[in-house]
Amino acid sequence: MKKLNKKLLPAQIALLLAVVPAASWAQQAPPAPDTATDSQALGTIVVTAQKRSEDVQEVPMSISVIGEEQLEQMHATQLTDFAGYVPGFIIQDGGAPGLAILALRGIPPISAGSTVATYIDETPLGSSSNYGAGSSIILDLLPYDFQSFEVLRGPQGTLYGATSLGGLVRYTTKAPDPDRTFGMFGADVSNTSGASDAGFGAHGAFNLALSPGKLALSASAAHQDLPGFIDNVRTGEKDQNEATRDAGRFALRWTPNADLAVTLQAMTQRTDSDSSSVVALDAVTHEPIYGKFKDDNYVPEPFKRDVDFYTGTVNWDLGWGDFVSATSYSETDSHVVQDASLVYGVLFPLFGAPDAGISRFTNDLKLYKTTQEFRLASKSDEHFEWLAGVFWTRENSQQNQVASAQDFSGAPIAGLDPLAIAGLPSTYEEYAGFGDITWKFNAAFDVTAGVRWAHNSQDFEQISSGAILPTTATPGSSSESVFTYSFTPRFHFGKDSMAYLRIASGYQPGGPNVVLPDVPPAVDASKLTNYELGFKSTFDENRWLIDVALFSIDWKNIQVSATNGVASYLANGGKATSKGLEFQTLYSPVTGLRLGLNAAYTDASLDDDVPSIGGVAGDRLPGIPKWSASATADYTFPVGNGWSGRVGGGFRYIGSRDSDVASSPYALPLDSYEVLDLNADISNDRWTIRLYVKNATDKHVYTNESVILNGATGEISQVRGIPLTPRTIGVGFDVRF
Repeated sequence: MKKLNKKLLPAQIALLLAVVPAASWAQQAPPAPDTATDSQALGTIVVTAQKRSEDVQEVPMSISVIGEEQLEQMHATQLTDFAGYVPGFIIQDGGAPGLAILALRGIPPISAGSTVATYIDETPLGSSSNYGAGSSIILDLLPYDFQSFEVLRGPQGTLYGATSLGGLVRYTTKAPDPDRTFGMFGADVSNTSGASDAGFGAHGAFNLALSPGKLALSASAAHQDLPGFIDNVRTGEKDQNEATRDAGRFALRWTPNADLAVTLQAMTQRTDSDSSSVVALDAVTHEPIYGKFKDDNYVPEPFKRDVDFYTGTVNWDLGWGDFVSATSYSETDSHVVQDASLVYGVLFPLFGAPDAGISRFTNDLKLYKTTQEFRLASKSDEHFEWLAGVFWTRENSQQNQVASAQDFSGAPIAGLDPLAIAGLPSTYEEYAGFGDITWKFNAAFDVTAGVRWAHNSQDFEQISSGAILPTTATPGSSSESVFTYSFTPRFHFGKDSMAYLRIASGYQPGGPNVVLPDVPPAVDASKLTNYELGFKSTFDENRWLIDVALFSIDWKNIQVSATNGVASYLANGGKATSKGLEFQTLYSPVTGLRLGLNAAYTDASLDDDVPSIGGVAGDRLPGIPKWSASATADYTFPVGNGWSGRVGGGFRYIGSRDSDVASSPYALPLDSYEVLDLNADISNDRWTIRLYVKNATDKHVYTNESVILNGATGEISQVRGIPLTPRTIGVGFDVRF
């Protein structure tokens, strides 16, 4: 039998017995003008980045906020629609909403675990372990009926815990209003260049004041059809990458008095993509083999993900302090299929089949997660403030992988189908204590210091069977404790300017490894320390704001996905450094006009050789451009008779980067690209009519690429490219009642 190739599956989906590896407007969401003072003044954005309500310009860290209004104006239906307007926020698209890789500040996942934590309000959603596909299946919600989308750059290990090495992204929901009863409804239609069918969306929400001032109920629902534009030359199917998204939310808020608020919430989302947005590229030239929007997969490659999320939050004002209890339970069910015919199908003759054939690789993942946090914070004080809390979470995941063996007619090959079956059931349990204190030396200078101690224990089992794998069931386990910290001096230059130094650490949990010869039984936690110098200020009577940050990150014990020639496993891969600059500004030169500019320079590279992934010291980290930037403009003007008009747009730029560490033989260069988005609307107190154009110049570029290796020869059989969605023009309306 020939030796199997070193890498067998593309697009960061692991092999059998392997781990699944791996606006600004985003500067700030432009709020409504403060007409009580100056119609040009920029309003205050309140965030809870430090688990206290604060003006974003007072928080000593780099933060971006995109508000509800901007999400609606852009007609955002997934993260890729607006992530480019957040400096330093990079998404490697996997070809379907929710199938992607996230990176902040040049810290990408190079293994199975995520490096960006994801939250909804007070609670995390997503896996902390290496067996929950956290690096490649992300929280990507249909952003309707949300208050804002926040990005906290830099490690957040002290207050937010595991997986927040690069930072944190959070969806903030709207609380039910006990003082008003109202509703809204909207719909839109769109046309995507090259698609046979139109896109369609509809959404609605209502709020009921059940007991004025005390009890309120809100509910919302949204549906979106995303038209396909990829044709299959092998099967003749048109628009094979069509997708639908459905979301719903229900919330009940009880405020029996001014000191207590109890909120119960249930959310659900369904993503159903018929096949990935993949184009077949030539292995040598990287040009389309059949056409710029054509693929040749033998079998459909659907991606489906169902998310059900339940939370209960108690906010209690004790007079001398504030108590918060945040509870959550979530169930996620993911289904990913890849055409592995060029990987496994070519091997069939080695196992006695008369010819090569078709292989479908299926990965099903079920994840159940429960979290509980209690915390207590002091009231704001002129001299001393403190916060203390405890956190607990438990995850149960079941990952099942199956590779089929079929002839070219689709019939199973007797004695060879299923080719291989692997199961990786696992549990992850963590408990932690955290806190911080702030000492205010005077009105201008204060220092905050925080710590977090966390302990996790994990168990898993490696189960295998099938035609080419032995029937086994081997357990594994791990246990570790991790300490993180933060230290932040802050100095105010008057009431409008502030400078800070932030030193903070974060971690990515380690865990048990698959059982293979010469493979360590567990991988250690990956840790980093961030050194940041920042400046925030407002000028011209609050019409112009600036936020700039310089950072340097030391990353140690990097977790990587290595291979022994047959299957993948986890390993620690030395050190890396990421350093750079982030810049954000928003300016209102005249009434009704908002201009925004964001930019990030990121130099992220390996400090050590990492032979297990083909990395050499000095290699840039995968997927990270040195430069990214965006610019936005938005102008609102009166039309008459109670109507106002608005025109706006955004320009986003992503620099060149590599799909893998630069010295890897499988690294592919990815071109830089720029995208122009336009939008406009006309509205009164009740109606809004919208027009939007995404990718107005119909820019064609492949935003992500990966290789398919021939399982028998080890040669690159094909390159898979994920194209930028072609120009999409849409019109819609919203009505309030």
